[in-house]
Amino acid sequence: MTTLNPTPYADLTPDRVLDAVESLGLLTDGRLLALNSYENRVYQVGLDEDAPVIAKFYRPGRWSSAAILEEQDFTQQLAEREIPAVAPSVINGRTLHEFEGYRFSLTPRRGGRTPELDDAKVLEWIGRFIGRIHAIGAITPFAHRPTLDPDSFGVEPRDFLLAHDWIPTDLLPAYTSVVEQALIGVRACYARAGSPAYIRLHGDCHPGNLLWTDAGPHFVDFDDARMGPAVQDLWMLLSGERAEMSRQLADVLAGYEDFHEFDHRELHLIEALRTLRIIHHAAWLARRWEDPAFPAAFTWFNTQHYWQNHILQLREQIAAMEEGPLWSA
Repeated sequence: MTTLNPTPYADLTPDRVLDAVESLGLLTDGRLLALNSYENRVYQVGLDEDAPVIAKFYRPGRWSSAAILEEQDFTQQLAEREIPAVAPSVINGRTLHEFEGYRFSLTPRRGGRTPELDDAKVLEWIGRFIGRIHAIGAITPFAHRPTLDPDSFGVEPRDFLLAHDWIPTDLLPAYTSVVEQALIGVRACYARAGSPAYIRLHGDCHPGNLLWTDAGPHFVDFDDARMGPAVQDLWMLLSGERAEMSRQLADVLAGYEDFHEFDHRELHLIEALRTLRIIHHAAWLARRWEDPAFPAAFTWFNTQHYWQNHILQLREQIAAMEEGPLWSA
């Protein structure tokens, strides 16, 4: 999944985006709006005498076509069961298209607002839909998409940062020590969780990928869908102090368990997964740093202050993992 070309979107001009959409037999009206996306490139494209569509251009070299089709098939399975996931449109019998070296898909435009995660009823409602997603996700595994585990999200990103000299020399001893302690803590959490079942997940189920309407939530951006423990799709909905997060988790699980069984031993993984996300995110930014969109958007990355704060975050996570799970029934 490593991108060979560090600037893969250099040739993706506005005209090429419009030409790609029109290659499917659609007539655009020239309106083009770039949406907030870094890993891929996503645009709202106006159509002549029809509603705008969302065109997603997949980052070259990241996913195989088979892996993209698995993600698309998963969202279509959910949509067919009236689970509110935004699935790609079938055009000319296909969901994945190619134009001048770029693979892309089109989806309907879906509006919405950020959900009110301080509302117990909203959290329970979201939990019900995640439970339904996981009930489908548990039926069959992905064959072409990766698994979220300590090696892929912790060890490999750590090794990448060290091998490519991203850590400032004066902070290298501190980083090396703290990241090793953090990974030991992660493995201890996994040991306490037993052998968690790995199912198909949304993978990046944070509030930004949830849009709320009067009809309830709908889920967008399954680009990070992968195999992993169910709690991965729950913990990013939690925020605030420990007691507040425990209350939020109870609300989410109250809805979730109406549709899918939850192994409460997985609560040992919440802080471990947060730790892995911190390590993985730093390496993700480093891998993409030659893409001009990244330095422009993440101006704070790779500064002395960033790495000092990164080390501090890992130290805090070591303590959080030692403290134990948030809540248990």
